[in-house]
Amino acid sequence: MNYRLPKSERLHADKLIKELFNEGSSFFLYPFKVQFLVKNEQENGTSQVLFSVSKKKIKKAVGRNFVKRRMREAYRLNKDLIPSTAPSMAIGLVYVSSELMKFSEIQTKLILALRKLASIVSENQKLHE
Repeated sequence: MNYRLPKSERLHADKLIKELFNEGSSFFLYPFKVQFLVKNEQENGTSQVLFSVSKKKIKKAVGRNFVKRRMREAYRLNKDLIPSTAPSMAIGLVYVSSELMKFSEIQTKLILALRKLASIVSENQKLHE
């Protein structure tokens, strides 16, 4: 089990981020909007993730960073919920609540979101086989 979250697993390429939000699919699972795009070209086979917190919802940077830290930690501990057989993808986790949630709540919701994402991707994979 790999509990690291290296830079190679973080989404930071502007072109890919634009592509994710313009062409990707999404679903909503409070407090997250999960945006995802299955990448066709296999670079390194790992999924890249982006964490975002709305400035409109959480005004202070301290609060936004606080939520992002909790989201990153919850993702890092549970990223293995996305099966390694799944294709590499770009994932955007957008936090849309205006409250600062406890880590346990964020982690529970993120686990549900990752499970739903894994099931959607595996359904799509079955359709394309």
